[in-house]
Amino acid sequence: MIFIKNCSMTSGFRYLVCYKCVILFYNLFRIGAKHKTSVMGKLSVYNFVTLNGYFKGPNEDISWAKGKRSREEDEFAAKNLQANGILLFGRKTYEMMKSYWPTEQAKKDVPDVAKGMNKAEKIVFSRTLKNTDWENTRIINGNIAEEVKKLKEGSKDITILGSGTIVSQLAEKGLIDVFQVMVYPVAISDGTPFLNDIHQALELKLTKSQIFKSGTAFHCYEPAAQKTSSSKEQKAMAQETH
Repeated sequence: MIFIKNCSMTSGFRYLVCYKCVILFYNLFRIGAKHKTSVMGKLSVYNFVTLNGYFKGPNEDISWAKGKRSREEDEFAAKNLQANGILLFGRKTYEMMKSYWPTEQAKKDVPDVAKGMNKAEKIVFSRTLKNTDWENTRIINGNIAEEVKKLKEGSKDITILGSGTIVSQLAEKGLIDVFQVMVYPVAISDGTPFLNDIHQALELKLTKSQIFKSGTAFHCYEPAAQKTSSSKEQKAMAQETH
């Protein structure tokens, strides 16, 4: 685990960055970029959840994911593959990441990952954030769905890390191509469920799975079928841009 001290990050995160969660995500992000075959960019989401489906507890708590790393999971996360993709964040997740990865401590603790996280192109969706000093980061405050559509027209793959509200919005628009979920063998009494704000069923198919000796399970899903947006949905998306 990496604990952050003397930072301005929201206190609800308990000044905590889960090393294992981020490092596993980063490995998957890099693998996806290297093995990319499509011309247009693919949008993936990576999140970690409890056994009963929460991706964060009350007051943004993710301390339940701080379990001791196993050697097996470290080996899974240790592949050094070249990345060329875009990271998307909501404001809260961005602030948590920014409070650690650009620091000298991060460069000392996990130099390869820190270098990759800092060099990666990063986009923050926020209506309140006005500026950022994390390198290679830009802020977008417009319509999320429309901006993501534009990004997917490019050749770079895109990954959302955490950011539950954004994930739900884009999932409902049919814009997410891959769902990567790390399930921890722990249950909590309350919290925010993954994909909490969707209003229709999402049919997914399992494309990859890996079980670790610790009991943690990685599952990768893709939409079972791509649906064409109805005229009502298209009108709603258009209204969001105004």
